[in-house]
Amino acid sequence: MSQPTAPAYKISVLTGVSIVVANMVGTGVFTSLGFQVLDIQSGFALLMLWIIGGVIALCGALSYGELAAALPRSGGEYHYLSKIYHPALGFLSGWVSATVGFAAPTAAAALALEQYASSVWPGLPPKLLAVSVVLLLTLVHGISSRAGSRLQVAVTAIKVVVLVGFIGMGLLVATPQPLAFVPQGPADWQLLLSPAFAVSLIFVSYAYSGWNAAVYLTGEIDRPQRNLPRILLLGTALVLLLYVALNFVFLYSTPISALKGQVEVGFVAATSLFGPAGGRLMGGLIAALLVSTISSMIFAGPRIVQVMGEDLPALRFLAKRSAAGVPVRALLFQLALTLLFVLESSFAQVVVYAGFILTLFTFLTVLGLFVLRVRQPELVRPYRAWGYPFTPLLFLLLNGWTLWYIARDKPTETLYGLATLVAGLLVYGLSRLRKD
Repeated sequence: MSQPTAPAYKISVLTGVSIVVANMVGTGVFTSLGFQVLDIQSGFALLMLWIIGGVIALCGALSYGELAAALPRSGGEYHYLSKIYHPALGFLSGWVSATVGFAAPTAAAALALEQYASSVWPGLPPKLLAVSVVLLLTLVHGISSRAGSRLQVAVTAIKVVVLVGFIGMGLLVATPQPLAFVPQGPADWQLLLSPAFAVSLIFVSYAYSGWNAAVYLTGEIDRPQRNLPRILLLGTALVLLLYVALNFVFLYSTPISALKGQVEVGFVAATSLFGPAGGRLMGGLIAALLVSTISSMIFAGPRIVQVMGEDLPALRFLAKRSAAGVPVRALLFQLALTLLFVLESSFAQVVVYAGFILTLFTFLTVLGLFVLRVRQPELVRPYRAWGYPFTPLLFLLLNGWTLWYIARDKPTETLYGLATLVAGLLVYGLSRLRKD
């Protein structure tokens, strides 16, 4: 195994939190409610989706915090699963992260940005804006990690300020909808155990999926064993509060009939709150805010490919860093995949396909927390997961339940996910042959 070149610039807690927040607050929260209300019309059940999704993410962040402190290296699930189970499983998770985990959500965010922008400027040529934003941000992050970090902090701060302002103004001017946010009887509680709730939870899980973003940059974070658990918990807790408040405002202010099947949920809610002109303004702002999400994924994703290149001779060419410490070849690899998704896929297909396969690997990673404690009880753990074993068990229970229902109710997307794993196994086998 080659030794990675240490980057000159170290990522601070503030930058780390902004990467987590920017990865999470983006496509999912501005788009997924329109799909959820197709099958669920209970205000209580809809808010519980976002609360339960946040609890899952917090339990995952607590578990990943221990793994990141005990096994401090960039690469995320690729690194953890290679160490805990087998290099083949680690490679598969890295393959999925490289091909689906970052490229597909980056494309989904770019497509959502374009749809929001089109609601403000209907004459935009299809795909042009999405492709242009991806190319421009890749250029910025390819110049230097310091420039990318400063951009990330700035755009994330603007995003949080705008969202808090929207929530506050929305609560002040909204005309309340006839929707109850407390359970009205046994039927509301039964909804929480329904297949519709489980499938809707995948959209929520997708919205929360960036909670683990900082672990891919472990090697570039200042004092990661101390700071990485803080970054994960602070970022996830902040997003949980924002998500619940934002979806409350969407549902409190806008008729469910107007939200059904809509991708541009923020635009629809803003139009209901502030009129057509206010809706167009908010649609433009949300499009601008999605730049932060795209930026954070372009920042984090190539680090997985880079670490895989350090470990596997067949992928060694992807590990090379520029003089500024940026994994430029890995960055270009992710750029090519992202543009492919942008040009060939629809938003909904990307969300369900990516959501299933990513949930599977986070499930295996948190399960690895138990495996590592049994196999290596003497391993130094600067941070131990709060609430162990209950918090990781809750994460596994809720994610396992969601995976079961997705596999049952969304077989096409599930098969695409499994096909991605088969392709990854073939690539791994070929890389091992070359090594031998």
